[in-house]
Amino acid sequence: MKTANTEQTKVRTVMTRDEVQEQVRQFRHEGYAEDRIFVLTHDKTRTKRLAERTDAEEIGVAEQGLGTSIANIFRSTGDGLRAKMRSLGVSKEEAERLEAAMDRDAIVVIAWGGREYYDDDFDREVYFYPYPYTMHNMPPYK
Repeated sequence: MKTANTEQTKVRTVMTRDEVQEQVRQFRHEGYAEDRIFVLTHDKTRTKRLAERTDAEEIGVAEQGLGTSIANIFRSTGDGLRAKMRSLGVSKEEAERLEAAMDRDAIVVIAWGGREYYDDDFDREVYFYPYPYTMHNMPPYK
């Protein structure tokens, strides 16, 4: 098994179930625990189905905290998705970009470093691949 820095959160955007399965395998190979690999889509049913079929997890209360979980009940789908990603350390701007990619049917696979984030705090070391801009002929990052 390859040893990676499993305290770093990694975010991968893919388009198919096979790509999700491969990315979950890759994150496990890097040493991420099974309960720290998440899948996220714009549709709750699709997310649940992908999580079940790829041995990934859904972002739940333990990861996002009780307050965010309760607030998500009253939020729009997009707001709830962004809040879930923010709780794992994704910045507000990146969460917006990822949610926009999910609007175009992208699937987000996250290997979480394990630290919870609140309010405007975020992880400046999150690794994104491919950067969401590259998915649809958008300008490259930096």
